[in-house]
Amino acid sequence: TGEVFIRTLAAYDIAAVMEYGGLSLADACERVVMEKLPALGGSGGLIAVDHEGNVALPFNSEGMYRAWGYAGDTPTTGIYRE
Repeated sequence: TGEVFIRTLAAYDIAAVMEYGGLSLADACERVVMEKLPALGGSGGLIAVDHEGNVALPFNSEGMYRAWGYAGDTPTTGIYRE
């Protein structure tokens, strides 16, 4: 639920794990979404983009509507794990 993302400061947590733990965007997002949020009853996912344009789209629910793309490339979409 969105409330758990807010209560746990998920975005800040991801930034801190990247800065102080040296993890990539994808690894930091995976840790927060797959480990911290479920421990507090949270389910869902997020879309994150770092300053280099790397995209992370982790989710711990059955599915998550998502789309992303880069200039000159065909956009990618998804709902379930693929």
